[in-house]
Amino acid sequence: MASRIAPLALLLLSCSLGCASESQQVADTLDQGTLDFVGSDGRVIRSINIEIAASQATRQQGLMDRRQLTLDQGMFFVFPAPDSLSFWMANTYIPLDIIFVGADSGIVNIAQRTTPLSREYINSTGPAQYVVEVRGGFSERFGIDESAKIRWQQNGL
Repeated sequence: MASRIAPLALLLLSCSLGCASESQQVADTLDQGTLDFVGSDGRVIRSINIEIAASQATRQQGLMDRRQLTLDQGMFFVFPAPDSLSFWMANTYIPLDIIFVGADSGIVNIAQRTTPLSREYINSTGPAQYVVEVRGGFSERFGIDESAKIRWQQNGL
């Protein structure tokens, strides 16, 4: 796990020091890796480019203040261990599907089409170690549900 976080920290530091615009920053960071949603039959349902939030600071920032996210982009949150997780949409302008994922890569629950700028807590229904945020409606559109799993990799590894 440490080998995945070190290059990520370097990328985040360099971006925070020199990204010219939000559009460029979004394009740069959403190309940190790829994530596949895999059906119970083992076939890939949909793949997305991800920004990986593995530090406390990047997890706290999330997609706040962003105003764009396409259907092939998402943010992938990595937590140190499975736990009951809570998210909120404060300062988040895009409706999201928040997908809570267990340590076994299986989807625990999905909060669909969350309300932008809401301070209401959105909770996992069981222990989750990962969270995937995608544009609101993504899960319904591509048939992603609790029977799916995820697999991911960071670019360059």
